[in-house]
Amino acid sequence: MSPVREEVRSQGNRRHVVLAAAASCFQQAGYAAASMRDISAAAGMQPASLYYHFDSKDDLFVAVHEEGLRRITEAVVATIEGVPPGWGRLEAAAVAHLTTLLEGGEFFKAVMRDIPAGFAEREVITEMRDAYESIFAELIAGIDLPASTDPRHVRLMLLGAMNWCFTWYRPDGTSPADIARDFVSYLRSALDTGR
Repeated sequence: MSPVREEVRSQGNRRHVVLAAAASCFQQAGYAAASMRDISAAAGMQPASLYYHFDSKDDLFVAVHEEGLRRITEAVVATIEGVPPGWGRLEAAAVAHLTTLLEGGEFFKAVMRDIPAGFAEREVITEMRDAYESIFAELIAGIDLPASTDPRHVRLMLLGAMNWCFTWYRPDGTSPADIARDFVSYLRSALDTGR
């Protein structure tokens, strides 16, 4: 059984099958090279059947991002629930973010790819990403930072470091959670030293 069908076989939801197949194809081939025919083959359906669920490849690409961002948002929000504001809350969010990103499957690998140049719905995806990042903006706002520190730069630096892990991370005994904790620890040490 293919990884896509294995992921969704218990759900019986054809739309979800299509999304999982599209995420896999976008991740492996990139948006431009992934065809609707490739996606339909990965989903185990006829190409015309895709259009029952999505009007175009653009709509499908947006939906893959929406699903990936929904899943990672749920993981982060559930993890930080009940954790008091401060560095511990930011660390918990970072652990959930990086663990979900690196171990959560094809949706996250697809979402981490660049948005194609000239993609008509770029603004829609950018707004979804910004909404997700606002969680980290709020977490950082709950930390007592040195007066000269720009919270926006702290957010961009932390998320940038975690998101870049896609390019080099290999399971070697160091977990995504360990890496996330280290990133937050290094950031905290640097900012505390600058006081």
